[in-house]
Amino acid sequence: MLKKYQTGLMWFRRDLRAQDNAALYHALKSCQQVFCAFVFDRDILNGLPKSDRRVAFIRESLTDLNAQLTQLGLQHLDLPAGLLVRHDTAQNALPDLAARLSVDAVFINHDDEPDSLARDAEVQALLEVRGVAFHSFKDHVIFERNEVLTLAGKPYTVYTPYKNAWLKKVDAFYLKPYPVENYAAALAARPADEPGDMPSLAELGFESTHLSALKIPAGSQGGDALFDDFLARMVNYRETRDFPAVKGPSYLGVHLRFGTVSIRKLAAIALEQQKMGSEGAATWLNELIWRDFYAQILSNFPHVAGSAFKPEYDAIAWVQGDSAQALFQAWCDGQTGYPLVDAAMAQINQTGYMHNRLRMVTASFLVKDLGIDWRWGERYFAEKLNDFDLASNNGGWQWAASSGCDAQPYFRIFNPVSQSEKFDPQGKFIRKYLPVLEKLSGAALHSPWLASPIELAAADVTLGQNYPLPVVQHAEARALTLQRYAVVKKP
Repeated sequence: MLKKYQTGLMWFRRDLRAQDNAALYHALKSCQQVFCAFVFDRDILNGLPKSDRRVAFIRESLTDLNAQLTQLGLQHLDLPAGLLVRHDTAQNALPDLAARLSVDAVFINHDDEPDSLARDAEVQALLEVRGVAFHSFKDHVIFERNEVLTLAGKPYTVYTPYKNAWLKKVDAFYLKPYPVENYAAALAARPADEPGDMPSLAELGFESTHLSALKIPAGSQGGDALFDDFLARMVNYRETRDFPAVKGPSYLGVHLRFGTVSIRKLAAIALEQQKMGSEGAATWLNELIWRDFYAQILSNFPHVAGSAFKPEYDAIAWVQGDSAQALFQAWCDGQTGYPLVDAAMAQINQTGYMHNRLRMVTASFLVKDLGIDWRWGERYFAEKLNDFDLASNNGGWQWAASSGCDAQPYFRIFNPVSQSEKFDPQGKFIRKYLPVLEKLSGAALHSPWLASPIELAAADVTLGQNYPLPVVQHAEARALTLQRYAVVKKP
């Protein structure tokens, strides 16, 4: 069959799977032979902590992806197809690979983060100088950019009408998988002088991270296993999702972030289950739609990456100076004196994961109890979360700060004690991450500063020594927050 290009290059980024991959499908369909590559981008890696779990996850997922590509090649042409890996900047690696392999076209899937768009524009320009075409496709979400608009042709800024329009538009066409396997015969053999081994974490400049100890299964196999496990629990998701000590979530965030699962597969199954009457599936599908919603917000309103979606919220006078630094450090270290907040921060610091309910609680506490600029917390989560995604992280923080689109009203402020009593009533989560409090029970576990001296002594807890006193009083902090937010009150 006559194809448009002789040789193509598939550049993997946040789409680390060989199945149902839009750009890989189009590359294989358009080219006589297709090489596959991944770049450990120095421009990204150089700013990360040396023990970053995400780099370890990517590396293990690439090992899985390499095996998938190798298997596809062996099935169709008995060729040792596989992944070409570079540790360089994308601006250096892609033109070099294109020249070395005599590539006619490079294929990618969209990445709408501002820095990624700038990088891709640079790479495209460098390739076009050499006469190499550059093709990009939607793969990370169901609907992107301007695909779901209001009747006035504007992007949605309120979730519920967006969701309704999303559900009205979605159909089998948008959810069907890309049949990569049908065109896998176009996979090219790895050049003989290309190393087949994946660079070690040390070679990349990172320390060893034991993902297995954190129970983070990598690659498509790991993502499929997690989804299979969740599928049996999806029916109960609505009832279980808010309780951090309960196995309620899908835990697929990191797989969605790096594309080791197909969003089309997940949404199709959730939609099918919803149509069969599953409230749990409907609730989980809402979460997937929120993900699309925040992605299109970032795409259409890129100023949110550094500023409030609602500009008037940038006028808020946040706590500054040494006081702000001390409060922020107490929050980061899980030393606020509020057990649920501290346990949640221990969870993210130890594992790189935080339960979604606790993301809201900790964000609200930082912004509305401590008076700290939401961007400080956003940056901390960006460094710590395994599943960090700029659009979703930014959307979540601006929701908590009331500065975003369709956000929590500024006067609704989570009470960290009542949240603790409601969503961790037995204290199982708190005890897991704050063993110093494990002997406390009842109200004393949720608010130790109100416990009697006898209760504290019996539990071996000494406030101010082995567990901190509250850094703020919630009622007083709430009053200050309402004053602080008065600058954005409408007449």
